[in-house]
This record gives sequence, structure tokens and C-alpha cells, in this order.
Amino acid sequence: MVQYMNNNSGFNQWNANRNANAKKSKFSGFLWWFFVFITAWWLLGFIVEPKNTNQPAVEEVAVVDLSAVPQHSIDSEKLHATVQGLRISNVKLDDFAAGADNEEHVTLLSGDDNFIEIGMLASGTSAPVATTVWGDKDGAYTWRNNDGVTYSRAITVDGYVLTVTDTIKNNSKTNISVSPYVRIIRENDTKSSSGVTSGAIAYVNSDIEQAPWHKMDKKSYAYSTTTGFAGFADQYWETVASIDKPDQTIRIKKTGDKYSSDIAAGAVPVASGDSATIATNIFIGPREQSVLDTAEGKIAGIAETIDYGWFWFLARPMLWMLNMIHHLVMNYGVAIIIMTILLRLMMWPLTRKSYVNMAIMQKMQPEMQRIQKLYANDKMRLQMEMMKLYQTHKTSPMAGCLPMLIQIPIFFALYKALLISVPMRNAHFLWISDLSAMDPYFILPIMMGATMWLQQRLQTSNINSSKSNDAAAQTKKMMSWLPILFTIMFAWMPAGLVLYWTVSNLFGILQMQIIKNQNK
Repeated sequence: MVQYMNNNSGFNQWNANRNANAKKSKFSGFLWWFFVFITAWWLLGFIVEPKNTNQPAVEEVAVVDLSAVPQHSIDSEKLHATVQGLRISNVKLDDFAAGADNEEHVTLLSGDDNFIEIGMLASGTSAPVATTVWGDKDGAYTWRNNDGVTYSRAITVDGYVLTVTDTIKNNSKTNISVSPYVRIIRENDTKSSSGVTSGAIAYVNSDIEQAPWHKMDKKSYAYSTTTGFAGFADQYWETVASIDKPDQTIRIKKTGDKYSSDIAAGAVPVASGDSATIATNIFIGPREQSVLDTAEGKIAGIAETIDYGWFWFLARPMLWMLNMIHHLVMNYGVAIIIMTILLRLMMWPLTRKSYVNMAIMQKMQPEMQRIQKLYANDKMRLQMEMMKLYQTHKTSPMAGCLPMLIQIPIFFALYKALLISVPMRNAHFLWISDLSAMDPYFILPIMMGATMWLQQRLQTSNINSSKSNDAAAQTKKMMSWLPILFTIMFAWMPAGLVLYWTVSNLFGILQMQIIKNQNK
């Protein structure tokens, strides 16, 4: 985007006019860009680096001995999971490898005491607990208490949604009630969620509520809603649960070294001789829009859980376009190159207008310099004459900046799209094994800086740097630091984003030469 801030741009002419009588320090430009560099570096580190989570110890999660509870397995086309009493854990996603060139699959809720617990609290009788041993017959789990109340559980899988259906048959002589609950206990995952907000997530009264890990370290959250869901969201994966009963209370908190997100619904009465059915839906899978749209049929609001950032209206269509191109070329690196060219072609009319405006500004320079010298001591008259000159040539000081301003939201939208794109994870391109991560060899950032330098040099080659008091020469000195600054900043950004910027620079160089030849 810096290619438009050169000697021929209206921005620099306006800047030169503003500072016509000001003394320029030889080091002012360097100090200014050094300050910008330090600020950008600090902001990048603040966003990308994981937060320190050292907090005073709080109440520990109760450790339950489940050695006597048998384990069962859930097997489907998309996932495999372990069922042990009320708890589900070790959910393996068959379609996603744990890492590049890794035969292992992504496993969620693995490790010690990471699980989903679907249970009930009973009034007037007893209900199964975590250590209860259920009877198992052809995938149907049953347990009968001493009062004659029978609890039956069936688990079905549809894609990445597990549905736990509990049936309570009251064979006792008294009326009872049961209050369903579901809780998710797990560790945080800040290391693999750099640059993306992750932590607890809840759907409360038709609104998405988020609680990042570092905020849960400091306080707890509680919500009341008619219906909703609660769980956790990482950069690529999401685990949420929803109870199909009203009057819910959602709680999110840190307990010891674990994090807890739970939902408790209102009591369900079961008269003597009657039965009641309670359904709990659990989504545990990728944060992919098409997958979440499918799960929306069972868990209302889950399709809204992906955060596309401020420029969501650009990020979503760009991600859709990238996936469509990938279906044709079968490589995300090539897809990024093609999409970059398509975006630059869409902006061709604006870019051409900017280059034409730059040519006009170049022709205006002798007259502008004459006006600046003639009215150097009368700033009001100077501004009036400059505005007349702009009107005569039908241009404006900011006309050359329009393509640059358009590229800013495109840049941030693509940055967000690449960070949250599950298919981009572990996507190969040439020497890069993961386009969603930084280039391990820093080849792409260096290429990006080199193309930016070449583009800048071609556009400012007519500026005589030896005139240290000239505003344009001062600008050229300042701009010469930008390729170095951007190279260092982009070194830690996703390789796919750096690839986009490098191809955009190359296309800009070619486009500039074509437009110059046409204008000749």
C-alpha cells in the first residue's frame, strides 16, 4: 500500500505545502519511522504472544476415582470418543491430522480430568453420579435406583453433534423432579490460539458472550437465559453443549488449574408412573462455517460463534472465494495467488486513476514550486492558489491515496480469514508446511520486503536525494525504511498473508509499467 505515498502523490505535495517554511532535521524522518516500528512491534507482540496466567490458587476440581466405571466407545464417520459413566472424553476427529506430516488425529478433551459430564440432580429420589456403573446393552445405558426410578441413556452422533437422550421412568409411589446439567472441564490452550481470541463462549438471550482465558483467571461469569449453550472455543476447534429445556443458568469460571463451563436447566417434574425425556446436544469439532451452519439445526446460535473481525463483510466472502478456488486448483498457496490477482484486477480502475493522478501531479510540480516560493510568507494566499491549481487540473491531494485506503480493510479481512480458516491449517505450499503459521525460513518475508523496495524504487527514481532540504527528498529517505520495517513485522505473520502481500507487490510493479506505457 506504500507505493502511492511517493513524490508524485497529492499527499506529499500537500505535506510539502504545509511544511514549506519548517526546518527539516536530517534525523526527523528516521526517528518518526523508528517510533512507528517500535509501536507496531509492541502491538504485534501484545496480540500474538500468550498472556501470563499466573493467578492465586482457587478451589480445585474434585478428583473422582472412576476405576470401577467401565469405558465404552462411540464410533462414527467423523469422530471417535470414550464414554465412562456420565462423562465423555478423548474425542478424536478423523478428518484432521494433529500436525503437518503427522499420522495422529486431533484429539479434544484428552489428558487428565478433561471431559464433558452430562448428569442430573434429583429431588425426592436419587440420580446417577460420576461413579455410577450403568448397565450396557447394545449401546443403551440403564441404571435403576433403590426407589424403582429407572434412568435410560442413548447417545447418537450426527456429524460433529452428539445427542445424549435421557429417559426417566418413575416407577416409585411418589412424585419426583430432575434438574439436568452439563459441564465441560478442560485446560486452556493459549499457545495454539495466537492472534485469535479463545476461551469460554456462551449463547445468552440470542447474544454471543465470550470470556477469554486471561479474564477467567480474574473473575467468574454467570448468566440467566431461556435457552442457550456454553462451552469453549479455540482457534480451530469448538466444544459447546446445549440442553433442550428452558430456564437455564450458565456459569463460567476457573477452578484450580482447570476451566469450567456449565449449564443447569430448570427442574423437570416426573409424576409417579410417568416418564420424562431430556435431550442434550454437544458439538465438538472444527470451527468451519459450513459445519456450524449444519449444527445450527440442533444447537441454535452456534453458526454465529466465529469472529470474523471488524471487516467481517469482507472476510466471509474472501474466505468463500479462497475455498472455491482451492476446490479447482487443490492447493491453498496457488489459491491465494489467484485470489490476489483477482482482487488486484477488481481494483484496476481505481489504481489506474491513482497512477494517472500521480502523472498529473508530476506535471503540476513546476507551477506548485513557483506558487510556494511566491507566497511563502502568506499561508492563506498560498492555500487558495494551490486549491485553484488543483481545480484547474481536476485533481485532489488525496486522489492517489484511495487504492491504499481500500487495501487496508482487505488486508485485515484476509488476515482474519487466514487465521480462522480450518482448511488453511497444515496447508502445504512449496517449502511451507503450514500457511496459517509463520514462514520458518523467513523466505517469504524477505521476498515481500524486496518487492516492496523495488516497487518503491521504481516510483521514486526521479527524486534527487542529494537535496536534503527538499520535502520530496526527505520523504524518499523516510520511505526507504519501510521495506525493512514491514519485513520485520511480517516475519511472524501467517505465511499465507505474506504470500498475498508479495504477489500483490509483484502485480503492482507490472501494473505500474503497463499503465505508464499506456499513458505515454
